[in-house]
Amino acid sequence: MTKVMFIRPSKSSFIQNDLKLLKKHFDVRVVDFVLNRKDQKNTFKTVLGLITGVIWSDLTFSWFADVHAYWAVRLSKIFGKKSIVVVGGYEVADVPEIGYGAVINPKMFNTVKYVIDNADIMLTVDESLKKDAIKNYEVRGDNILTLPTGYDYEFFKPEGKKENLVITVSYINNIVIKRKGLDTFIKTASILPDVNFMIIGPDIGGSTGSLKAIAPPNIKFINYLPQNELLKWYQKSKVYCQLSRYEGLPNALCEAMLCECVPVGTEYSGIPNAIGDTGFYVPYNNPEATADAIEKALLSDNGKDARERIIKEFPVSRREGVLKDLIPRIIQS
Repeated sequence: MTKVMFIRPSKSSFIQNDLKLLKKHFDVRVVDFVLNRKDQKNTFKTVLGLITGVIWSDLTFSWFADVHAYWAVRLSKIFGKKSIVVVGGYEVADVPEIGYGAVINPKMFNTVKYVIDNADIMLTVDESLKKDAIKNYEVRGDNILTLPTGYDYEFFKPEGKKENLVITVSYINNIVIKRKGLDTFIKTASILPDVNFMIIGPDIGGSTGSLKAIAPPNIKFINYLPQNELLKWYQKSKVYCQLSRYEGLPNALCEAMLCECVPVGTEYSGIPNAIGDTGFYVPYNNPEATADAIEKALLSDNGKDARERIIKEFPVSRREGVLKDLIPRIIQS
């Protein structure tokens, strides 16, 4: 059986979904990537796991073109193994006005450039990311393929009655607040005092404080939730907001749409690819326009169309089928 070393920088749902898919078809060994001078034991374990894993495997599979992918690709070349790296967004972004993207960080730029130049295959979750990679790293892109993430429409499905509730899902730190327009979300809630708003996601480094300081009474903050609990909020909510300046293919947006949330989003990167003509578009950082769009979304019956779009465009079976065929083909090339 084909042997795949799966390098995991976190246990995010989309990473875990790929791990699950790969385990159905290949012999998979997982390395959790930890490099920390204060955690020498786990750092040594990581380094040893990478080296022995590459030697054992036929191919390495890394999520995000970061330091862990750099070493996976470099070791793969040394030992004559193949490599796949998935691009999530940050790695190819160049958005200096909000301080976002590896392209504006010289050290990260060089790391990502090496990965793009040397990985056998780069997978981008949206075509906009492929275009940004080619433009910002000045590469031909012959090894870059677009393969959207897939979503389980049997798990993410509507149930029960929708409430007059508008949600967005995101972990919270200072950069994310601007990139995902969480400050705009808060200001929009102030314009619509009779509508309930909610931000769901963990607070990284106490950044939620700056949002709570300007938050009106009709907005709530909920910390990290497991998928089965998050599902319940998708099912209750009438509207999902993706007010970002930059995204790959937004996972939470697609999950919410499967639960018949009406989407409201900006027209950046992968957001319009997810929403299509099933939702409402707003300019970035414009609370007044966002409030107007939310009012329209609350009155619309677009939820069923939103669900059907995700089922049609981004089924998990499509990603599984491509990976199942792609990996043996790369190894044999």
